[in-house]
Parts: sequence; C-alpha cells; structure tokens
Amino acid sequence: MSGLRTGGAGPHAGRPVAQAGTPLESARAALILVHGRGGGAADMLGLARHVAAPGMAWLAPEAAGNTWYPHRFLEPVARNEPFLSSALAVLEDLVAGSGLPPERVALLGFSQGACLALEFLARRRAPLGAVIGLSGGLIGDRLPAPETVDALGGTPVLLGCGRRDAHIPEPRVLETEAVLRGLGAAVTTRLYEGDFHGVNAEEVELAQAMLEGLA
Repeated sequence: MSGLRTGGAGPHAGRPVAQAGTPLESARAALILVHGRGGGAADMLGLARHVAAPGMAWLAPEAAGNTWYPHRFLEPVARNEPFLSSALAVLEDLVAGSGLPPERVALLGFSQGACLALEFLARRRAPLGAVIGLSGGLIGDRLPAPETVDALGGTPVLLGCGRRDAHIPEPRVLETEAVLRGLGAAVTTRLYEGDFHGVNAEEVELAQAMLEGLA
C-alpha cells in the first residue's frame, strides 16, 4: 500500500494519503484521519499517536490546497460543490479500499475535517467502527428533522466542542447529536466552556477508549 493516493473524482482525487501505525495489510482496524482547513496529514498523524489503539492502521488523506471545501460548513451545500462531493468520495474510497469490514474502520476529524467525517456518516447511513468529530457538526444551512431509524446500528460517535467556538455554533452541535441519534448512532457529546477550538485531554481520553473498543 505504499504510495497510496485518494480515489473518487473531482479536485481531491489522486491526492497523497499518509500512512503510519500498523501496516494496513496486517491491521486489525483502520483509523482515517481528516484534517481541518489549512491543516495537513502530518497534523493528524501527530494526533493519532495520542489516541490510536495498537493494531490500527492510520490513513491521513490530504485535501487539494489543504482545504476540503471553500466556504463555511453552515453555507448551503451547493456553495461548497464540487469540493464537498469529491471529499466525501475520498472517504468512501478509503473505507472500501481498506480491505477491512466497515465496522473495523473509524474516522477522526478536526474542525472542517470533523464536519466532513460526520457528514459522511450521516449520508452513508450504514454502520462504521466509530466517528470522532472534534469541533465540528453536520454540513449545510439547514439540517433535516431527526428521523427514527436504526441505519447506523449503534455506531459510536464523539462530539466535542467549545460552547462559544467562533467556527462551530453550539446549536449546530446539538442538532448534529439529534440527527445522528435518530439514525441509530450511540452519541457522546461534550461541550466545554469558553471559545475553545482544539483538542483537549478529556477528548483524547474519550477517543482512546472508543478506539480501544474497536481494535
């Protein structure tokens, strides 16, 4: 799997995918790491060193221009096309191309990457090993009303965000929780006082526990 590149189509196809952890061919589980706006694969591999369980392969795709989509995640979805669809296709290709059952594949995203990972889960409407969304929420100017359907089969989800995060409004985090719970995810939500936009020690511990259960 050396020289792995993103699949799909559009602006994010054919981009490099950084790899670390256990080689994918012998891994018991995989962790796909999705960087934020202006970030990169190296940032996410650094985070993986703190949260990933033994036996996991780490896969960190890198967006074209280090940005998955150009406008805020609260804009109408059409404004972020074709970048958003291309980014979602990257994640689908990595899940399918891992060679592992989807229930053994986890996604961890920060900021813009968290929004993308959470949106991927909601649209995919099928179980994954876990989705960890740090400072993020579902994408679009409006979210659909929560359904009651067991599409996600208890997929563990972590939502962590500052209450006054300048980029991620608290109401959107709570809307995201409601939508994903309605789809059958097992959601853990942590909201922190202040304008925190980062990754804190409690989130690391929660992510560790979630991923240990997977691997």
